[in-house]
Amino acid sequence: MAVWNRTRIEPAHWQLDWQGIRNGDYSDRYFYNGVRILSQLSHEGYQFAGYSERLRALGLDPQMPVPIGDIEVEMQFFARRAPFAIVAGIDAALAILQEATGYFEGERFVNTAHLLEVEAVHDGYRAPYEGDPMQVVPVLKVRGRYRDFALLETPILGVLTRMSRIATNTYRMLEAARGKPILFFPARFDLPHTQMYDGYAYYVGVQRYNLDHQSQTPAIVSTPVQTRLWAGVAGGTTAHALIASFLGDIVELMLQFARIMPPEVRRVALVDFDNDCVGAARAVAKAFFERYRSALERDDYETAQRYILHGVRPDTSASLIDRSLQGETDATQLYGVNPRLISKLREGLDTAWQEWNLPPEWRERARQYCRSIQIVATGGFNEARIRAFEEAGAPVDVYGVGSAFLSNSTVEGTNTDFTADVVRVRVDGRWVPMAKAGRTADPNPDLEPVVLG
Repeated sequence: MAVWNRTRIEPAHWQLDWQGIRNGDYSDRYFYNGVRILSQLSHEGYQFAGYSERLRALGLDPQMPVPIGDIEVEMQFFARRAPFAIVAGIDAALAILQEATGYFEGERFVNTAHLLEVEAVHDGYRAPYEGDPMQVVPVLKVRGRYRDFALLETPILGVLTRMSRIATNTYRMLEAARGKPILFFPARFDLPHTQMYDGYAYYVGVQRYNLDHQSQTPAIVSTPVQTRLWAGVAGGTTAHALIASFLGDIVELMLQFARIMPPEVRRVALVDFDNDCVGAARAVAKAFFERYRSALERDDYETAQRYILHGVRPDTSASLIDRSLQGETDATQLYGVNPRLISKLREGLDTAWQEWNLPPEWRERARQYCRSIQIVATGGFNEARIRAFEEAGAPVDVYGVGSAFLSNSTVEGTNTDFTADVVRVRVDGRWVPMAKAGRTADPNPDLEPVVLG
């Protein structure tokens, strides 16, 4: 699966359209054209009839009769994101090579993957890049007859680019958050069939961060499909639409949530429905603690677990100022979810118990109950915004992020492009350099041989 366990995901788990990939349905058309030309030349027994200045410069016969239709090449794949990319999608790329390398004889596909020489890193590999395409770190190298795998360049680059982008964005946001958990909420921003790949890429980013920082930050996703390639569980609480279904009564909704949902499901109240995050959070906390205390007083520990309020989530619209901040100066900094609101919310939760008219023996327990309620901040977060909240000392416990996981911006530095180049060809039994200008074959001692079945 990845660098932390040295195993790989079997091709069947990727649920790809193998027949479509073999047909070239997912490939840029110029690769299809190339395969058609090479296949025809092979059928004709064509020998190179031109003049190769590259061969002459190497001291070889520039008019060597090379069987172009069956030319063997060495292709390297590398990431272009500075200063590094967290690589994900290697196992998917290997699956594509294994299942779709070959050619058609009529309607029958002849698989020749076993004839390839393949080297690859593991998912989670940290690939450096300093901006010089002449000095790259290949994460995948393939040697073999070019026409057998030429069609696969597009889908291989696609899975590597998308999944590595998400893994790297995840890693960078975790760095900005100083290891605080980041909820994975981008499902609503893309097609449903990308969720399995995206969720795995996020998991790779989290695990690589944990490996590098000796931490145990959990990977938390929102849909079951996002966990399909790893042993995760999707989590979630309530939506604004459900609050509306409860006629705007967040307290009653959360009490019913606690009564009905299993105790292992975290209770996190969405508190911005009436643009009064502090008031709503305190009201839910009070209602929950009353039932928590009542259950403990009758030794009903199972019920008590149902009324532990794990967190509150402000998701205030960027066009609104929360009621707790209205009247404060510098209003431009107070719209939406902002550090000041988070501080107000933390203060409101920490002091809520003081108004509950508790007997002395329950006051300390109530204080601890309130202080243990986490704040889950959502609403337009990305790496830069998380970093700003952390630098401001905002007491956020968990960040929820959506579309920023998918960001591929040159302005924000999140573009994670992969490139594949033919860098050598086999001529007269020897491998000779044949990269385009501005490219060269580069080594990577971390590449490992892969045997394709």
